[in-house]
Amino acid sequence: MKFGEFLRRHARFTWAVGGLIVLTLIFDGLVLERRARYQSETERLRAGMSDFERARTDAILGSHEQRFGMMMELLRRQAKGDKEIHLAISVDSARMYLEREGALLRTIPVEVGPERRIGIAPDTVRLAVPRGTRSVQAILGPRDVWEIPAWVYTDRGLTAPDHSRLAGALGPRAIVLDGGTVIYSIPTAGPLNDSSYILPGSIRASAADLDAIAPNLASGMAVYFY
Repeated sequence: MKFGEFLRRHARFTWAVGGLIVLTLIFDGLVLERRARYQSETERLRAGMSDFERARTDAILGSHEQRFGMMMELLRRQAKGDKEIHLAISVDSARMYLEREGALLRTIPVEVGPERRIGIAPDTVRLAVPRGTRSVQAILGPRDVWEIPAWVYTDRGLTAPDHSRLAGALGPRAIVLDGGTVIYSIPTAGPLNDSSYILPGSIRASAADLDAIAPNLASGMAVYFY
């Protein structure tokens, strides 16, 4: 089929793809422009510092990064040495491990929800990528109810219903941790029923993988995020 004939037969599709390409290019341009503006502002601020102030700022930033990296490495080693069965989640590599005293029992690919600030100041909610140690509070099945936070509807651009408790809202299998963090699977109903949307500050895995490890889970089990 010649290109002209293809255009005549699939005009709508061609225009849609062309429009998508244009929008992508515009978005890339905005990102590059903002990056250049941030770099320019950083250079301007550093230019106003003395040599001593620049050296001190670099030292502080470097020490914070080193301290954070050291803390994450210590946490990873702590998880490896835990004699009880536990979950360990490597946020950077997007992997969840079922472990016991250094023995790897299962590796599960996961998707990590982004860090996000939701709402308008002063009524805002900040969701951060989980780090540190949590514990299992509950293991939910397809019929178990989860109260969907109001900020989820806000983040999705939806109107929150009068009753936000929904059975299976976290999918066929989910793990609720202390502090509100959840490890969940895609549900068939509710605001999380969207493969392109990952709940900020939480972890998503396949229902099959969560079902496979469910018999090994118990309330109070340690979950390490590093």
